[in-house]
Amino acid sequence: MSFSAKNTVIIILGPTGVGKTALSILIAKALGTEIISADSMQIYRHMDIGTAKPSAEELRAIPHHMIDILSPAESFSAGMFRERAKEAIDGLLAKNRIPIIVGGTGLYIRSLTEGLFEGPGADWPLREKLMEDEKIHGSGHLYKYLCEIDPAAAEKISPNDLRRTVRALEVSLKEDKKISECRQLSTKPADYNFIKIGLSRDREELYRMIEERVDKMMEEGLLDETGRLLSMAPERTALQALGYREMEQCLEGSIGLEEAVRLTKKRTKMYAKRQMTWFRKEQGINWVDITGLVSADDIYEKVLNKVEILREIIYS
Repeated sequence: MSFSAKNTVIIILGPTGVGKTALSILIAKALGTEIISADSMQIYRHMDIGTAKPSAEELRAIPHHMIDILSPAESFSAGMFRERAKEAIDGLLAKNRIPIIVGGTGLYIRSLTEGLFEGPGADWPLREKLMEDEKIHGSGHLYKYLCEIDPAAAEKISPNDLRRTVRALEVSLKEDKKISECRQLSTKPADYNFIKIGLSRDREELYRMIEERVDKMMEEGLLDETGRLLSMAPERTALQALGYREMEQCLEGSIGLEEAVRLTKKRTKMYAKRQMTWFRKEQGINWVDITGLVSADDIYEKVLNKVEILREIIYS
């Protein structure tokens, strides 16, 4: 590398449907490198349409990692992603190539940029006791308790999120120290120089593009793909993904096709909103508003104009 980019990793992030894939392909071509997917659903085989995987042509043009690595019945965690992604990153860096991570699964990306705190295994008797206390003393009792023993952890949890409140108390009581302290001691970012590029669009435009994308998925055969998945993996993890669960309801006869499509669009928009809320809290992201841009070339040019360090890497 002529640019002093030792241990540099490029991350392209943003909400679903914003245009990450097309941009990543052009940057990968410019750098002669490979792409690592950070999408929690693209890891599954046989789920091509509903997860909007790169096309066969794009996959032939640029090698991709972390796509089609599991069957739909298997589960996968952010910790497992971190380990596999690090292997791919280190392999590319060893060949003097700058890895490009692309995706919208915020926890996967954070597992690399900030590290993960997994904590001790579940203590079911303790959880049951805590839940019983909540029933006896009323809603909000456990959250008040968490505020008393670990206000730093409570600040990051909604008062209505009982599951996370119980987990925070469980860890604190088992480890005999605050969960916030446990996180500080055990959470370490991966040792890379991350360049984070975030793509955003006007909300109305993004929502319109999501609707068009769902319509295209239906034309390409999302309903049939869901049917094939159901026959392959009735005990499945992956079929809880957006689009598939709605199509499953349709195939089972509990809702009509029109309603399944409407729900898919609605829930995908809600997911995109949650993604942006998550990413807006992340530090060090170079945000580029690509509202009005459709062509991958136009998006690429705007990103290069806005992100000086990326321009320096590509033209060095």
